[in-house]
Amino acid sequence: MQKFNVIITGSTGMVGKSVLLECIEHPSIKKILLINRSTLNFDHPKVNEVLLTDFTQMQTIQDQLIGFDACFHCMGISSIGKSEEEFTKITFNLTKILADTMYKQNKDMVFNYVSGTLTDSSEKGKTMWARVKGKTENYILNKGFKDAYMFRPGGIVPEKGIRSSTGWYNVLYVLLKPFFPLMKRNKNMTTTTKFGQAMINSLIFPTELKLLENENINHLAKTL
Repeated sequence: MQKFNVIITGSTGMVGKSVLLECIEHPSIKKILLINRSTLNFDHPKVNEVLLTDFTQMQTIQDQLIGFDACFHCMGISSIGKSEEEFTKITFNLTKILADTMYKQNKDMVFNYVSGTLTDSSEKGKTMWARVKGKTENYILNKGFKDAYMFRPGGIVPEKGIRSSTGWYNVLYVLLKPFFPLMKRNKNMTTTTKFGQAMINSLIFPTELKLLENENINHLAKTL
């Protein structure tokens, strides 16, 4: 069985945490490096963490990024209350710095980016966040990595005790919990478990489809 060394950003959030937990449990994942702005305080033999409060200073940790097979970029923010300039700075500019650094250190890697459903690949639509995320996706896809996948989740049902780092999301999840079994049967919904499994399976079972909505994520998670 091939073993992979992976980098995860945003593991303090719900999506990143889900990817981390699945990577820990999966026998194909040998080593995990977390890049976080604040510590996760997570202790496991597979896991190392490097703190970087300012992602524009990615070059200060670049020597620690050599020898990895994949980067699962799960860091992101909501566009609510943000101007296009603010949202672009965090969503596109910081991702560009990360992708450029990863490519410099590991050209033969898979780079997966967590985007969102309805992202605008044309970069010309009316919805600000969708344009910015589309621009970000396009940059990664054209960078030249061995492979790259744009994960576009819509609704995600949390499992394994995972909570969102956004308070009002957690309130919503509490209200929706009685409906989770029904939601999980909907092909247009996914779960945190399936999301993490699909991330890993993108390394083991490459697919021609690069823009993955929830239905595609669920399919990739089941690939054996």
